[in-house]
Amino acid sequence: MPKRSPNKVRIIGGVHRGRKLDFPDLPGLRPTGDRVRETLFNWLQPLIPGARCLDLFAGSGALGLEAASRGAGQVVMLDSAVAVTRQLEANRSLLQLDQLEIVRTNALEWLAEQRSSRPFDLAFLDPPFADDLLAESCRLLQSHGWLADNARIYLEDDAGRGLPVLPEGWELLKEKRAGQVRYGLARFSIS
Repeated sequence: MPKRSPNKVRIIGGVHRGRKLDFPDLPGLRPTGDRVRETLFNWLQPLIPGARCLDLFAGSGALGLEAASRGAGQVVMLDSAVAVTRQLEANRSLLQLDQLEIVRTNALEWLAEQRSSRPFDLAFLDPPFADDLLAESCRLLQSHGWLADNARIYLEDDAGRGLPVLPEGWELLKEKRAGQVRYGLARFSIS
């Protein structure tokens, strides 16, 4: 039986445009598609340079690595799988992305137990679809002070379920569907 080639994700913009990076073959791990990422980063482009970003369920790293390639000042990437965090570390070294911080942890526990000394400008929420974690992730981001005023939050979920009801102070700016994925961009406002 031939050996299976590694999973690859392509960075679509910024200084590392066109680079293909490995990610582990794990159940439920699927990178945000190129077309969806292109749309998302077109929406975010004016906000990315120097931004502080949180990639809550990093997985393949597609969203956090894309933000770093496009000039984000800091990207904190969380994932609970050892194989994922090892590969993210390897990709960080390969691309020399010093602004990446990779943390192996349960994302919801991290949000609930930590306190943010400096809120995030952008948050990427693309959890495994089967786990239905979007609503709880939004609640924890809101209630634990993780978001800066006027922060943008990317939400992605199974198209059959759709996006969750957003917490008070959040506004859904954009929403689209691509195949089996529904995704949107929300804004958080403190006032």
